Amino acid sequence: MRHSDRTRAEELDASSLRNKSVRHRCVGYGKEFPHSFNPFCDCGHMVDVEYDLKGARLYDSTNPYIRYFDLLPLESPESLLPVRQTMTPTHHAMELGKLLGLRWLYLKDETVLPTRTTKDRMAVVVLSFFREVGVKEFACSSTGNSSTALAHWIPCFPQCKMHVFTGQDFLDRLNFAETDQVNVIALRGGTFVEAFAEAAQFAKRTGVASEGGFFNPARREGLKTTFLEGAESVPRPIDWYVQAVSSAMGVYGAYKGAKEFLAMGHIVRLPRLLCVQQATCCPMVSAFEAGSKTIRPEDIVRRPTGIASAILRGDPTRVYPYVREIVVESGGTFASVNEGEIRQARRMVEEYEGLSPCFTASTAVAGLVRLAKEGLIHADQTVLVNLTGADRGPQPPLGNVNWLDRTPEGWRAGQDQHPPARELRKGTE
Repeated sequence: MRHSDRTRAEELDASSLRNKSVRHRCVGYGKEFPHSFNPFCDCGHMVDVEYDLKGARLYDSTNPYIRYFDLLPLESPESLLPVRQTMTPTHHAMELGKLLGLRWLYLKDETVLPTRTTKDRMAVVVLSFFREVGVKEFACSSTGNSSTALAHWIPCFPQCKMHVFTGQDFLDRLNFAETDQVNVIALRGGTFVEAFAEAAQFAKRTGVASEGGFFNPARREGLKTTFLEGAESVPRPIDWYVQAVSSAMGVYGAYKGAKEFLAMGHIVRLPRLLCVQQATCCPMVSAFEAGSKTIRPEDIVRRPTGIASAILRGDPTRVYPYVREIVVESGGTFASVNEGEIRQARRMVEEYEGLSPCFTASTAVAGLVRLAKEGLIHADQTVLVNLTGADRGPQPPLGNVNWLDRTPEGWRAGQDQHPPARELRKGTE
């Protein structure tokens, strides 16, 4: 199809969308909120979104934001960013499956997305949601993929500005062209958790919105479209959904999407969830294996290290109870894998399936390999693994970076405000 014909077809797809209502409800006590940005209830529980599933439909489109519009947190089709995107491939991994004894193994290839990461889905829905509810300036934090995706898509919402906070070790993972819409703040010697906290403090001081990460419902809703696509592409009911996790917002979204598809009659059962972390930074695995419903002090990793950079979140204290609840409900589990297993998994996917996932995506494959060897995933079961991203090519260094230094009074502006990040930045991993 020619570009002009494709554009016209997509316009026709979008023209069929209709207005709908979105309910916002506290997951703890059920309090309802108006359609606006309310990540938390007064009681402290998070707020999730609900739809009229009896009236919901799937639209005839290959653009996931159009096809699944009735399952996204937007009331008006006019709020959706003008994004032309098609569904990512769901790859039947026959050769790798033979090696592992898994006949029905499928890989969701998110590496083909514009920023080579599944976070593109999150960014499009978050910015569309913010556009609808009137959020025009926000602060966020990132280990690289989220901020890269948000920065890539923010030109589609020219009235919006974002302030990205990042730890020094993650600065070279911010891969986007500089723009007045994006303000980058780096914490010298800071961690992701510290950057997350500083972003929230900045939002509080300045009155801009705190983007919220896991607790932004639009993030979870955007990421669930990966599973929805997979469920429609895989010819059998999915028994296991596998993903590498830091906060696990993608897994949380996937399970919610699965519940919605089940209620709508598009699938016949819910998948079990396998959340995989690297052994050098696995607080969720540690807590789960100890039978703890919360992250304990001994589970927290203060200075995370590891080759899967995108999931180096050492303190998931606030999100873990929500994630543990759905993993237990699904009959799933958590698993950790070491660097050798991650590297081997990457080589296996490259050799047997011709795909080249990043180390984070390879962490998910390594977890599957471990459970298959242990006999916890069986030959007749259908498995969908989310290959969440691939390495990005070298990017020019960010020249306009605002540095913060650690002081007894907290993080304060440093003396050298705009040094280059590095001579050459490596990319996704």
